[in-house]
Parts: sequence; C-alpha cells; structure tokens
Amino acid sequence: MASVLRKDQLETSLHNERKLIEAGKLKEDNPLDLSEPFHELCEACRRGDLKGCQEKITEGVNINARDLYDCTPLILASLCGHYEVVQLLLDSGALCERDTFQGERCLYNALNDRIRNLLLKYDYSKSTNPLQPFAAHISSLLSRDHPQTSDIVVTADDESFRLHKFILSARSPYFHNKLSIAPESTTWKLPSSLPPQAFSAGIRYLYFGEAPRELRSGPGTGYTESEMLAGVDRIAKHLELSGLVDTILNSGDRRLTRQRRTDELEKGCDQMEKWFRENVLRHKLTVETSRASEVKWDRNNRIFADVLLQADEHIFQGPESTEEVIKGENLHIRKDSGGIPVGPTSQSGMPSTAGPQQKSILFPAHRAMLLRSEFFLVMFSSSFREARTTDDYLQIIRVDCSPEVLEIVLTYLYTEKADIPLPLAVDVLFASDLLLIEKLKSKAALVISTLGNGTMTNPGETNQKIKNSPGAQEGQGQEDVDEEEAIDVYEIIRAAWLTRVQRLEEFSARFLAYRLETHIDLPDFEELVLESSQRIQKRQATDSIELIDDIRYYLSERFRLRFEDAGLDEMMEEDIDEITNANAGETVAIAEVNPSKATLDVPNRGSASRSKTPEDEGVDLTGDSRVGRTTGSPQAAITAKNEENLDPVFRALDGQIASDEFARDAANYQILLGKLDRLLERLDLDA
Repeated sequence: MASVLRKDQLETSLHNERKLIEAGKLKEDNPLDLSEPFHELCEACRRGDLKGCQEKITEGVNINARDLYDCTPLILASLCGHYEVVQLLLDSGALCERDTFQGERCLYNALNDRIRNLLLKYDYSKSTNPLQPFAAHISSLLSRDHPQTSDIVVTADDESFRLHKFILSARSPYFHNKLSIAPESTTWKLPSSLPPQAFSAGIRYLYFGEAPRELRSGPGTGYTESEMLAGVDRIAKHLELSGLVDTILNSGDRRLTRQRRTDELEKGCDQMEKWFRENVLRHKLTVETSRASEVKWDRNNRIFADVLLQADEHIFQGPESTEEVIKGENLHIRKDSGGIPVGPTSQSGMPSTAGPQQKSILFPAHRAMLLRSEFFLVMFSSSFREARTTDDYLQIIRVDCSPEVLEIVLTYLYTEKADIPLPLAVDVLFASDLLLIEKLKSKAALVISTLGNGTMTNPGETNQKIKNSPGAQEGQGQEDVDEEEAIDVYEIIRAAWLTRVQRLEEFSARFLAYRLETHIDLPDFEELVLESSQRIQKRQATDSIELIDDIRYYLSERFRLRFEDAGLDEMMEEDIDEITNANAGETVAIAEVNPSKATLDVPNRGSASRSKTPEDEGVDLTGDSRVGRTTGSPQAAITAKNEENLDPVFRALDGQIASDEFARDAANYQILLGKLDRLLERLDLDA
C-alpha cells in the first residue's frame, strides 16, 4: 500500500513542481490564458454555442487552459449544463481525470447526472494523448512482416534493420541529406564502432517508440555501460537527434517523462507533416482522366513513393446530359466500380464532346502509411494486382472520391490531423467509411453535428424576434435562415443510415425537431418518414418508427427544458390536458387561484384543421384572475394592448395570438404533435 505524503512533503513537492514550471522544464496542465480567442471559447461554452466552440477548437485554442477564475472550458460547459458542448470538448482532447484538481471540479460542478456520467465515462479512457494511435502505427512498422513495406536495409555490426526511407528522411536531417543525394540506395552500413543496441535505441526514437528502460551492457554484450551511453550520444550526434539522450536518461519523474514523451510526439508529427506537404502534396499530378492510365512513375523516385492514388474531379452536367449518362453505358460502369459513389461523378473512358475534359489528380503515396486504412491493409495483404511491388512503375489505384476529399484523407493518414470544411464533411464521411477509417469517420460526424448545428435556435422564432424588434432591416431574417440551413439534413440522415453513425442519426432528429414547423409539410419529410419505417425488415404493427420516436423526444426537450427550471412543467401538463379535452369554440373557464402563486393561462389554440370556428377564447389582460367568454374581439383587444405597450406579439403556428411566450410554446407543442399524428395517419403507419 502506497504511503500518504505528509503535509511538509506535499508542500515540498508542489514547490519543486512550481520551480520546474517557472524554469520552463515542466508545462502546466492548465495554464492561464487571457487571450481573446480563449475568452470567446469560454463564452461559447457558457452559452452552449456548439458552432462557436468547434470554430475555436479548429483555430487551435488550448481547450485545457483556464481563465482568471481558474475555470476551464470543460468546467464552464458542465456547470452550465450543455451536454453536447461537454461531449465536443471531451472528444477534442479536454482532460478529465479524477485524481486532478480540475477533474474533480468538473465532476462536482456538473449540472445534472447525465453530464456527470458522461465525464465519468471519459475518465482515463479518453484522456490520453491524441497522437498515440499515430505513433503506435509508426512503431508497428518495425515489426510488421506482412505486407512488406520497407525499402532500405540498414546494417549495424551483425544486426539488420528493415526501415522506410520517407520516415528516415522526415525525422533525421542526416538521413535526409544522404537520401537526397542517393535516393536509389537500398542498403546502408553503419560504422562498426557504433554499438547496435545504441543504434536500435535511435531507430526506436525515430519510429516514435518508447525509450528502452535500460540498454544491454556488461558481460556478454561486448560493451560496458559507459561505452553504451557514449554510443547513444554518438548516434544522437551522428543522426542529428537532439532529444534522444534526454529520452533515454530518464529522471524518474513520471510527469516530466510523460510531458517529454508528449513533446517528442508533437515534434515528430510536425516533422512528418512538413515532409508530407513538401513532398507528397507538392508532387501531385493533374492529368486528363482518359490518359491517367498512361502515366509512368518510376519506382526509384526522390520522394520514395511506392503507389499512386487517383481521384477524379466531378463534372456537374445539366439535366439533359445527366439523363443521357444515366440511360447510357456509364451507369453500368458506375455500378461496377466497386466503391461507394461520393457525389455526382463522370467516369473515365467516355469523354464528353459537349463539355470540358474530366481531370484526375494522382497523389504519390506510401503503402506504409496507407496501412492505417483497413481497406488498403486487406488490399496490400492479398493476391490482388495492386499488392505487387515488382513492377518497374508504380501501380495506380483509383479511389472513388473527389481530389479534395482524398487530400483530406491522406493528410489524416500522414499527420493525424483533419481540417474538414462543412461542405465536404459528408463526402469525407462516405470516403472514410469506404476506406474503413473509423476515427476519420468520427471526426467528419463531429464536424457535421457541430458546425452544421449552430445553437439549435428555431429559425421561425428568430425571424419573429427580428420582425418585432425596432429598426430591423429587411432581409435580415432570411439571411439568418440561410445560415441555419447551411446543410441538407435529409442528406445527412440518409448518410447516417448508410454509414451506421448513431451520432448523426441523433443530430438529424434533433435538427428536425427544433425546426419541425419548417419541414413537416414538405414532401421530402414525408418520404424520409417512409424510408425510416421501411428500415425494419418484416415490419409488425407494434413496431415504432425510429425517426418519429427521436423527433418526439427532442420536440419534448425543445419545449420543456425552459419549464423544468422554472417549475412550470407540471402546470403546463394540466393546461395541455385541459386544451386537449375542450371542444373547439367552447369557453374555457379558469378558476380563481391565489395571485401569489405562479399561473400559466393557456387558451385553446388548436390547429386550423381541428377548429370548426375561428372564434377563440378571450384573454383578460387587465389583471383579473378570471377569464370568461367575451363579446368583443379578443384578438383585437390583445393587439391593441400590445400596440399600446409596444410589447412583442407572440403568435402560435396557427396564427393565434398568445398571451406570452409560455402559452405560445405550449400551443406550438400540441400543434406539431398533432401534425405528426396526422402525417402517420395519411401514410397508414402506426407509431
């Protein structure tokens, strides 16, 4: 059992840690950040602005920093009760460890059990270095026998190391200079004076491996401990590896070791990214699609590529030419391509005489990095033609996606980074599903569910506020609608079904629920409900429709979240029952209640299809607690009162004027539920 430190020992440890931080040898886990971008991130976490949070994270703002009040973005989001923001921060690498002060604050400040359970689920399981999977793949290349991807053998004494030129060139300035002079070299011999164990430690360092606990020395090895350490120092100077010695000479401080490991991974990934952009992306080749197969790229090349990836540009044709392509032989070619089509494509081999020639982009790549995709791993491990490496020229492998999408995929495979713009997110989702890259698929889904989400405000309510606000400019409401509707939610939910991404299914249902009045009368929505019902094979009468169930859940969340905190949800339930049971056109008499208690007057405002008379209940706004039948026009009275006080007018979806925001929301909730029920009746579905 570990002994508990005394108070003086703990104070000494904290003092030494503070000195290391001040000296710059140790980084603080939660540094103070007073910059404007970090302040904007904190404000977005307080408001629950998913889109704003994602934009700041993409800009590179440190999500583990703290503000003047020692609050991290994760603490603010959990304290304010924004579940989706908390999930976004955790997925983006926010630290939540129970053994730390900030981690405990997140748990204790969580607004509800749902957020607390989410934090506990991510504790330790996700609070790891996000670059570790990338480093693990690079390290595994040293011991991978099949498929064989090495292209150079380095010999030290009697030991041989099968290595990769592009990794050596990217990570070691020494190998970069040597290989740039002789890129065709396939063997390399080190001086015999260098211990093989020391060189092995240097190679493991180049391949992001863990530093060896101890170097083999003493009797039987031929080298003493001092000779081994001297050999490591010579290897570090010979290969120009500045951090090798510090990595091996472990100080015993676990936190310092972990930080040094993190710094070395970040430095190595930056080196790989720089090499990737200066060699792979810079040497991509643009050719006509019909002539792409004629390209001959020599296997002995200066960027050490061993395969070419082809991506065809999309040619958007008019309706007439599109119909001709669908009716012609091109449809047969598309079906037999063996991939998932991403967007409209025009296949090679049938050049168009009416439009511009289709272009293709060839990316030189390395099989060792493509193995991060299960698709390429199976391809290169099998007996397919693409697995052959004995040809004089590089094999060309066609990937069924656009060049922009393929560049994003390659950037992720080589650098672990994925900057996915929202217009390309769906295409990246399909491409990563085709290539079996699950982590990239999750990143694309995260971009769609955050940047495509905004703050989940209702466009109708936003426009109403704009219209009622003095000095509102004409056309401002339409601009906000265009900004909110930046994505095609019908495309998103179908993509979620095809790629089996639960997060996008939930996002789409929530998106539709918060904008249901805009979509429920559209034919596209009706078709979507039918598709959702048909996803169940051998459907029974008791089977529900998943999409409708999710929309009902989020619709309830949309209208009831505001009432729960105010304690009005129970009163709204009673008033809704009263509205449902009342006949259209009849007067609802509300009994006198104690004025000191909070009340909620909800008049009968059903949808137009259910009402047989336009007459509505009168609402007395003079302060009387009784509401009875009025002989005058209640709508005119309310309108006149609002005009006199210059208060905003609250209208329900059926055009009726509500007494306040709560009454409007209660009426809208019932109207939308009724429309859903009538839609299911019209489609002859039971849900």
